[in-house]
Amino acid sequence: MDGQVAATRSDIDAMRAFDLGLTLLALPFALLAGTVVAILIFVDSPGPIFYRARRIGRNGKPFHMLKFRKMRRDAAGPSLTRHQDERLTPLGHFLVASKLDELPQLLNVLRGDMSLVGPRPEVEEFVQMFPEQYDTILSVTPGITGPAQIEYVEEGRLLADAGAHGSSELYAREILPRKIEVDLTYIRSRTLRGDLAILIHTGSLPLRKLALRVGRVLLHAGPRRIALAALGLAGGIVLVGSYLIQSGPLP
Repeated sequence: MDGQVAATRSDIDAMRAFDLGLTLLALPFALLAGTVVAILIFVDSPGPIFYRARRIGRNGKPFHMLKFRKMRRDAAGPSLTRHQDERLTPLGHFLVASKLDELPQLLNVLRGDMSLVGPRPEVEEFVQMFPEQYDTILSVTPGITGPAQIEYVEEGRLLADAGAHGSSELYAREILPRKIEVDLTYIRSRTLRGDLAILIHTGSLPLRKLALRVGRVLLHAGPRRIALAALGLAGGIVLVGSYLIQSGPLP
C-alpha cells in the first residue's frame, strides 16, 4: 500500500489491550448512562432504541456501527447529520450535542469492529470516491473518535449551510479530503500516548461547548442578570456549606 506504515503484531496487540482495558473500566458507567438514555429515547419518540449504521471497517469489511437513535423513525435523507437537522427528535438534539448517541459503539469496540481511537468509519459511497487513500486508512481499525473528529467537531454547522440536498456534495468536495489527510497523518505517527491524549481531548469537548454556550448567554445577558446569576450561585454554595456544617463530621 502506497505510503502505508504497516503495524507490527505487537503494535496491534498493544492497541487491542489498550481498547479492552479502558472499555472494561468505563463499562459500568457506560451501562448506567446508557440505560438512562435508552429509557428517555423510549419515552421521547416511537421507534427502536438503537440505530445500526452500515460502515466500512478494517480491510474493507462492512460492519454495523451502533448508535442510540437520534432521529424520527420515518426520517430519510443523507447519512450526514446537520446542525439543527429537522429529522432529529427533541432528545436527539441533546444526544448530538453531548455525543451520547455514540455510547453504544463501546460494544463495537468489545467485538473488535472498532477501536476507541482511529479514523472514523465511512459509508461505502465515500470510501469508493477515494480508493487509494482508503487502501491505507482501512489497514487499521476505525475508531469512535480521532484527530479528524476533533478538528471537525462543528461539522454539523458547516453542513447546515449547504442544506439537506447539498450536504453530501459539500462533505465529499471539501470536508472529507481534509479528514483523509488528517487520518493518513495520524496512522503514520500513531502512539498509545497520542491516543490517550485524543480521548482526553474528546471527553472535554462537550464541557468546553457548554462553557462557550454559557459564556455567550452571559455576554448578552447584561450586568444585572449576571449579578443575579452570581448571587444565586453564591447563595447555593452558602446553603450547601451550612448544611454540611450542621450535619457535623462524617462517621
